[in-house]
Amino acid sequence: MSSTTPHARLPRVRASELVGRGWLNTGGRDVTLADLRGRVVVLDFWTFCCVNCLHVLDELRELEEARRDDLVIIGVHSPKFEHEADPVALAAAVERYEVRHPVLDDPELVTWSAYTARAWPTLVVIDPEGYVVAQMAGEGHASALAALVDELVEEHRAKGTLRSLTAGSDDVYVPPAPTSGTLRFPAKAIALPGGNLLVADAGHHSLAELLPDGETLVRRIGSGERGLVDGGPDVARFSEPNGLCLVPAELRAHLDYDVLVADTVNHALRGVRLADGHVTTVAGNGQQYMVGGVDNVLASPDGGVPVGGELAEIDGPFGSRLTVLLGSEMSVLPRPAGLPASIESAGGAVLQKLSSPWDVVWVEQMGAFLVAMAGNHSLWAFDGEQGSIGLVGGTMNEGLLDGPLVDAWFAQPSGLAVGPDRRVWVADSETSALRAVTPVPGTTQGEVATAVGQGLFDFGHRDGAADQALLQHPLGVAVLPDGSVAVADTYNGAIRRYVPPAASDSGTGAGPGTDAGQVTTLATGLAEPSDVVVLVDGEPWTPGTPAAPGARIDLLVVESAAHRITRVALPATLAGELLDGGAHRTQRPVTDVVAGELRLDVPFSPAPGQKLDDRYGPSTRLIVSATPPELLLDGAGTGPDLVRALVVNPEVAEGVLHVTAQAASCDVVPLLADGTPDPDVFPACHLAQQDWGVPVRVVQAPDELSEVGRSMPRATSDDGSAEGPSGHVLTLPLRG
Repeated sequence: MSSTTPHARLPRVRASELVGRGWLNTGGRDVTLADLRGRVVVLDFWTFCCVNCLHVLDELRELEEARRDDLVIIGVHSPKFEHEADPVALAAAVERYEVRHPVLDDPELVTWSAYTARAWPTLVVIDPEGYVVAQMAGEGHASALAALVDELVEEHRAKGTLRSLTAGSDDVYVPPAPTSGTLRFPAKAIALPGGNLLVADAGHHSLAELLPDGETLVRRIGSGERGLVDGGPDVARFSEPNGLCLVPAELRAHLDYDVLVADTVNHALRGVRLADGHVTTVAGNGQQYMVGGVDNVLASPDGGVPVGGELAEIDGPFGSRLTVLLGSEMSVLPRPAGLPASIESAGGAVLQKLSSPWDVVWVEQMGAFLVAMAGNHSLWAFDGEQGSIGLVGGTMNEGLLDGPLVDAWFAQPSGLAVGPDRRVWVADSETSALRAVTPVPGTTQGEVATAVGQGLFDFGHRDGAADQALLQHPLGVAVLPDGSVAVADTYNGAIRRYVPPAASDSGTGAGPGTDAGQVTTLATGLAEPSDVVVLVDGEPWTPGTPAAPGARIDLLVVESAAHRITRVALPATLAGELLDGGAHRTQRPVTDVVAGELRLDVPFSPAPGQKLDDRYGPSTRLIVSATPPELLLDGAGTGPDLVRALVVNPEVAEGVLHVTAQAASCDVVPLLADGTPDPDVFPACHLAQQDWGVPVRVVQAPDELSEVGRSMPRATSDDGSAEGPSGHVLTLPLRG
């Protein structure tokens, strides 16, 4: 069976009213569906922790500006983490990510449940008459959405039901008052050789060099306008830069840059020469890597081929044809996922698509820069001298799974730091975890272990034994002189400290009064701390450098939501406090399923003007697993069909179904009079994808379904009927 056959328009289902705690970007007014009647409406269900949601915000920008007269986008913020339910934090996020449409604050997931959303992000399209016409989960729907909006505009203009905005008419979007200051949502910071600080000033799309006081601006690198432009400090452009890494002194002369920047929204790595502030793109082409995509490695930007290589066409993933670069020398780094081992993608790195690089650190044992690729839940290695970049850690599945680096699962890795023992510490934000990578010297291999963290849906503020301790969406990590680890516990507004057993065994000392394997709290009351710079006796400290006994240790904390750098003095013992703010789980509606056979259906319909391309094999893929694995007796694994027969274990009371769906479609090529394809039309390919983590409760019979399960979905058809789930079918629309 298949869920990819194009179908007629969905039954006419009335859109549910937009209900929540309040509105942002509306000038204080509430917005109703009646206010939106006559325009095409797109509801964007998002949460500001989710990198996939941030990708969709970027995908929507062009569509929103181009069709603002006929289209209104409404953000529905349905939080995952406790911190995201704070209205002040939400207002800051709307400003930080330059959201230019009304946003409904939905902390109780009322509107989320009314539209039966099951994943972040989810898009729902409502026509000018107030009927739901499409639902899309995940990212990669920009082209499909644009085609559908154009189709609806044309249809309802002909019917006379379209109400376009006219000059001077009242729009529901009211931009907020702009804020000003030296820093605006700073993300990461490093100490420069002369003692100054370099700050990734994400909200200003630039880098700010400050004096050691953390306040006085020395210079700014970047024009402050969002974009991807190389050149001098007044010309260059960034887009929400995050991670910074000082290049080792012995490499700077060869590379001609001193600082490597993770330019997150540009999906690129940039090199900065400190002498004159010149910026150069060294990896990434400004486009987002899509898992399973057929064009994640491109021909050179000018259409030519780098020296020593030639272009060839091969069979690629999803049964498509892929144009790749065959090189004369093989890279020492593994290939990006989906490329045959014989393909040379180096020469290079600027031809490779990346996905929201969030941090970067030099790892001597790997001989490369390690990149936290938050956008596809993985770690990549960049060799600046070879000009190559490749995947080294993670399968691109989102979750918490330890083991060999290449097989591990990460979830938006956002902070990196190397300890004296050469372990790489990772702030794995979406699992609220602190992970450690132990590299194999001379290779890009390693082993991953979790020090603190329970999984995607468990978080809190709890100190004590590491296997019971809880964090909440940490974004930064640093190593202290005694070998312990400081974590910027972002959504708890705290700096936490973890003492690894190796610290007390290695002679570096774990600090008096603190047991190995313990987590404590060093500071609280911070506004979304996202990074830490360690000072010893007032000077920047380099991991591995001995600190004198009794040395004064201070932390420079990047307080992102307070737009400042804050100095935190640590106690002489470094012990910190033992706090317990409780444990939390993501409060999403649990789906009841009946034990035994369960049909999983992932509907997908190509957008208007597109079709599935099955000429070289399947264009869809479905991956299913469960936590715990015993939840599924049958049906786990990977296959091409978007319908799967599962068998649910009656002996397991509850768990999470993990579902990944991908579908590739291409533009339809018009035919000439003789019936042959128009040779002047080059079809673009589009990839839609989504990961779901669906919490489920297993019941033994349909009559045990909860009232919540019986009442979904809440949207009703014209005759007032509503069909709830039977417990034997789970439908997750990818695009339907």
